[in-house]
Amino acid sequence: MVVCKTAGIVKIALAGNPNTGKSTVFNELTGLKQHTGNWPGKTVVYKHGFYTLDGQKFLLVDLPGIYSLRTNSAEEEVAREMLCFQKPDVVIVMVDATSLERNLILLLQILSITSQVVVCLNFMDEARKKGIKIEIKKLAHLLGVPVVGTNARAGVGLDKLVKAVHEVAINKPVKVTGPLFEGRNSAVALVKNAEKISQTVLTFEKKDYQERDRQIDRLLTSKKLGIPLMLVLLGLIFWITIQGANYPSSVLMYLLSTVEKYLWLISLSLNMPIWLAEILILGVYRTLAWVVAVMLPPMAIFFPLFTLLEDLGYLPRIAFNLDAFFKKASAHGKQALTMCMGFGCNAAGVISCRIIDSPRERLIAILTNNFVPCNGRFPTLIALAVIFLVGNWPQPWDSWGAAFIITLALVSSLGITLIISWLLSRTILRGLPTGFILELPPYRRPQVGRVIVRSIFERTLFVLARAMVVAAPAGALIWLLANFTLADKSVLAHCAAFLDPFACLLGLDGYILLAFILGLPANEIVIPLLTMSYLATGSLLELNSLAALRELLLENGWTWLTAICMFIMVLNHFPCGTTLLTIRKETQSWLWTMAAFLIPTVVGLILCFFIAQSVRFLGV
Repeated sequence: MVVCKTAGIVKIALAGNPNTGKSTVFNELTGLKQHTGNWPGKTVVYKHGFYTLDGQKFLLVDLPGIYSLRTNSAEEEVAREMLCFQKPDVVIVMVDATSLERNLILLLQILSITSQVVVCLNFMDEARKKGIKIEIKKLAHLLGVPVVGTNARAGVGLDKLVKAVHEVAINKPVKVTGPLFEGRNSAVALVKNAEKISQTVLTFEKKDYQERDRQIDRLLTSKKLGIPLMLVLLGLIFWITIQGANYPSSVLMYLLSTVEKYLWLISLSLNMPIWLAEILILGVYRTLAWVVAVMLPPMAIFFPLFTLLEDLGYLPRIAFNLDAFFKKASAHGKQALTMCMGFGCNAAGVISCRIIDSPRERLIAILTNNFVPCNGRFPTLIALAVIFLVGNWPQPWDSWGAAFIITLALVSSLGITLIISWLLSRTILRGLPTGFILELPPYRRPQVGRVIVRSIFERTLFVLARAMVVAAPAGALIWLLANFTLADKSVLAHCAAFLDPFACLLGLDGYILLAFILGLPANEIVIPLLTMSYLATGSLLELNSLAALRELLLENGWTWLTAICMFIMVLNHFPCGTTLLTIRKETQSWLWTMAAFLIPTVVGLILCFFIAQSVRFLGV
């Protein structure tokens, strides 16, 4: 909703370039009193929250990070609408002290709209380390507005910032005038004024204060080593996720199994009908338990690690390394970042496509995001890799081998993503790739504590809650199919028999194909569905070890071809229910949602059919 003027509340807009510490200031001032939403008619996400000073309540609106008010991206339209039409009482403009001249361009544009401005000169600690001295009083005099130096990550200077905001809101300063602002409405004048101001207030103790970052970038963004180092880093993250998630998943499953026993006691004490208790406990609860036990630990490890890379400043380097590939596919370079988000959760990856301005390229990114396997598919991929590919390797080399195989799978996923993006851009989504400004921010030491809290609450629990909402009714449906019989066979067995001829053409069997279909609510339940189907237990079941799972699969006719085709289908099949609902919300179209369902599914079916028939033809 639009943030409206509220009686007795001072409305503040928080503006600035990306990577200037806006989110840090916003989180520090508002704490947990925050709300997130979409700007009306836009896919732009914004936050607003409250804080209080001397009995006065302040509403802080965090505008999207932009470089200018002069172009027509959705983010810049939102910023202009807020500044020009909603008339905030005060505008806090975040400025990076290590890149003053560039940040001044946006600041001067905002000053041409309103004089109710407080400048937050952030990263003063980094500026000092790089030998950059800024005369803050002279800068405030030239701009005609208060300037407060801060180190927002450490909370330094924020008390002075809120006092300056309070003062500006009360005193209403006059419009800024002066020789440095003559002709500032032209683009050339803006650049000249920014350069003139920075030369007046800046002194440098070091000739090249960015040399350290440039040395690191020569390695991480080089043509020869940039992508190999990226793959090594991703492989390391996957290995940490694989190793780290095993024990917590076992503990969670034990605890949830204990809770299940108490649920049975409660159902007995309430004299609940057996069929109803089984639907609720064996169907709904056990499915939810599987989703939580399998999803939560990998997400709780992967998302913080991924957010640490973001906080460190490495993610823009990934986009830089992959930009040329996406440009050749007539897609947007930012799709590399949305693809990375899909590693954690495809629903989160789809939401992150909002950072792409072009509707055409945003749609390509949405339709192809599911080719990247989310953490819900990792357990199945890991199990298949360990059982059939590295099953005889000694520990800990088996986990390293599994991480290596999954990394190779991700490389193939990237290749398929580029191919499908190219095909879409040449057929139903024709157009030329648009350019974009890619800033390589300075490397900064991540704030581990805040990163963990932010990633857990804003990503992990958010995605888990969505998955649970979809998985609960699916659990009831799975129980019904497995327990209702027709002609001495369960409905589940009848469905598998119907699908079996088609599945055999793909190198699979009917139960595998049915497991994928019933796994629509959550990818995590595919393997438990298989064990339930093969053992005919009537409820979800997990075997005690991968060796037992291997024996069960072999007893039911699995070969190395079955494992490879299963691996391919895990990588290339329809999105889960949560992701499909997210796609519908983002595109506002059931047609594009259906396209997102069909495109990866058709790719997976074609690949499996080709491999299965080729192997049979060659008699391997």
